[in-house]
Amino acid sequence: MLNLPIFKNNNKYLYRSFLAGLSLLSMTACMVGPNYHVPSAIISPRFKELKPLPGWQKADSSLAALDKQEWWTIYNDPLLNQLEEQVDISNQNLKIAEANYRYARALINQTRAGLFPGLSMGTQFNREGKGGSTLNTAGGNINNFGGATKNTYTLSTAASWDVDLWGKIRRNVESQVASAQASAADLANARLSYQSELAQAYFNLRYQDSLEDLLQKNADFYQQSLQVTQNQYNAGIINPTALLQAQTQLQQTKALLVQTGIARAQYEHAIAVLMGKPPADVDIPKGKLPFTIPPIPATVPATLLQRRPDIASAEREMETYNAQIGAALAAFFPDITLSANLGYSGDPVGSLVNVANRVWSLGAAASENLFDGGARTASLRAAEAMYDQAVAKYRQTVLSALQSTEDQLSNLRILEQQAIQQQQAVEFSNQTVTVAYNQFLAGTEDYTTVVTAEVTSLNNQQTALGIQQQRIIDSVLLIQNLGGGWNRDRLPSKHSLQTNLPFVPSFIQKDHN
Repeated sequence: MLNLPIFKNNNKYLYRSFLAGLSLLSMTACMVGPNYHVPSAIISPRFKELKPLPGWQKADSSLAALDKQEWWTIYNDPLLNQLEEQVDISNQNLKIAEANYRYARALINQTRAGLFPGLSMGTQFNREGKGGSTLNTAGGNINNFGGATKNTYTLSTAASWDVDLWGKIRRNVESQVASAQASAADLANARLSYQSELAQAYFNLRYQDSLEDLLQKNADFYQQSLQVTQNQYNAGIINPTALLQAQTQLQQTKALLVQTGIARAQYEHAIAVLMGKPPADVDIPKGKLPFTIPPIPATVPATLLQRRPDIASAEREMETYNAQIGAALAAFFPDITLSANLGYSGDPVGSLVNVANRVWSLGAAASENLFDGGARTASLRAAEAMYDQAVAKYRQTVLSALQSTEDQLSNLRILEQQAIQQQQAVEFSNQTVTVAYNQFLAGTEDYTTVVTAEVTSLNNQQTALGIQQQRIIDSVLLIQNLGGGWNRDRLPSKHSLQTNLPFVPSFIQKDHN
């Protein structure tokens, strides 16, 4: 440990030299370690599954909602719009993410404080005595002989500054700033994720509503068939087996009708929690699953780097760890500290602050750790490893984003073709039911043929409805994979993060209690 002496002098030139040296150090200070450059991502020039399909891949004016991050409005469902707005205000998981961001921002100011001098002030009182003796008289009194007692009052101020000559503090600030930006991206990603979850739950609920309508329609038809079968049985035209088959088919359909309420209730409960409300406070009226898939804008893979918050978060983490390499490298160089003290010491208090009682000092100290058993080298290697890990994570995040986007593009393309084929199957199976039922009434077919045709028809209708449900869900997932209209320009700037003005997203400001 090397220390430079503390200077005590009344020479005004020493004070000027101190200030000059301070300015020189500030101007010549540098930052060791690598400067950050965004590593290249593994990305393709186009989406493999983006085929020219009519209807859903072309952008239109309704997609302006994406730029406002109100992507759910493209479904033209006023109730969905109202539910989505509650996610921003009351979702408790979103508030956790927002608190994490504010914590990351506070760490910036905590680290940045090391760039400025520290200033302290103190007062002290001492009462001292020396010499003299005591005598215990016969009356029990104590008498002092000789000696002296002295009171000393001290008022002092001290300033110290860790000269960030090698940029250790500034690298740590750089790391914290990038970390806070990553936290802001995580907040945006959480917001998009919960909005997507609510939309999926909402459309799944609407699927249950539509399935209930379908089952109710078939149950009504089976009820009519049962009545006809009952009349024929009463007339002695058919045997009891046909009547029992009609009764069984009706009751099975009614059981499926009741079962739809289980899933619907669970989706409604999930929507309530995503809105930050107790399930008892949310009652969603019945509706129908939409049969129109909104147009989704065509794009290129490179836009994901700008529009997906999870990719932005991974990219910001790389700068976080890159800056930590510089901070670890700065530990190999000496720490330089400047200090200044000014105080007054004397008695009495009334005349304490005067030139005669003034004591001051200016000083500088440098320290270098000559041996640490390899601790600094290990810290540097660890920082480099974390950076390499962040680069791999960033590239993997991009690859995963490409995969999930390609998945939804292919799903929508293939499901559209399947929907066309399935609709034809529904029409043919309905015709089969009509023919089989008429033949049964004419006595040329037994009721088993009718039951088989009706079961096939119901299954085909359920399959068609399920395909439409999946198409709607995949459209929601595709919008989420495209970033939901988010853009990395929405991240707080490095400058704003290093001011004392807090950055709180507007959707959090609506209800910050």
